[in-house]
Amino acid sequence: LEVADIFHRYGRDFRQTYGPSMSRQQCRVMSAMEQCRTRALGGHLEQCDHCDHQRNAYNSCRNRHCTKCQSLTRARWLEERRAELLPIEYFHVVFTLPHELNEVWQFNRQWSTDHLFKAAAESLRQLLRDERYLGAEVGLLISLHTWGRTLSFHPHVHVLVTGGGLSGNAWHALKKDFLLPVGVLKAKFRGKWLSWLNHAYEQDQIQLPTHWREHDWRRALRRVARKSWNVRIQGPYRHGNGVVNYLSRYVHGGPIKDQHLIGGDATAVQFRYRDHHDGREKPMTLKTDHFLSRVMWHVPVKGQHNVRYYGLYTPGAKAKRELIREQWGEVLGEVVS
Repeated sequence: LEVADIFHRYGRDFRQTYGPSMSRQQCRVMSAMEQCRTRALGGHLEQCDHCDHQRNAYNSCRNRHCTKCQSLTRARWLEERRAELLPIEYFHVVFTLPHELNEVWQFNRQWSTDHLFKAAAESLRQLLRDERYLGAEVGLLISLHTWGRTLSFHPHVHVLVTGGGLSGNAWHALKKDFLLPVGVLKAKFRGKWLSWLNHAYEQDQIQLPTHWREHDWRRALRRVARKSWNVRIQGPYRHGNGVVNYLSRYVHGGPIKDQHLIGGDATAVQFRYRDHHDGREKPMTLKTDHFLSRVMWHVPVKGQHNVRYYGLYTPGAKAKRELIREQWGEVLGEVVS
């Protein structure tokens, strides 16, 4: 059983019920998944390099959200990112928005996405430029995930952070064996996000959920302002391969993979997920239309980039990365000799 089978068999009924509320991008993704590697997209002839065996094969949809045809694209992305990694230590930081802001996100997806990236990047870069912590420019690779393990709506970003940075032409290692005090990072992130959110509301740059009133808005702000926002710092790791490998699973192919499906019919779909509380794999059953809705929740708006690069990992910083590799090569040579 594949996710595409669920879409192909029950997508028509889903469209009749929810079609008017779906975006054009969601409709395109749904259509692509239904048609991927079927007669609808045509086919081509494949031939073995070692013998004369041939076979007909249907074409792939090449949509980045398709669960069926993105394995090669995912592998290529992983190979390119590994080639860019510097030979240094890394940290893995996860920034999560409070669930009270989920509905605000749903009505302001582009704004919320851009400012979650911006808040995470600026919080890390500004603190690590401070002489008390590092005093240098770091490299960041940030990947957006909007789903939890049960396909619930759970917007957060994963950040791969270099364990040191460049100041002028000199490499600066961290002064201590941790990246930053997590309490300081939480406060910085929360302050930035709420400041921008209030400003956007005052300037009519965002839309409130249709069923919200002014008192709902103020109550949500009070709640999130009092909360300790969820920011986790993991590491240091000797290299970033493990984190990049983890991220590659979610950059292409959508929020659920075919191997997680157990079964499905017109009434319900059952799939496996790993519970992060006890680490055990457990089954979950959702009504079929609810399952399809959850998958569609996570289709980004048109033109949205779910992976972004900052500091030493921007395309324009290639010369700086080469300088760091040269310096680390000299250090390793001295250690060996």
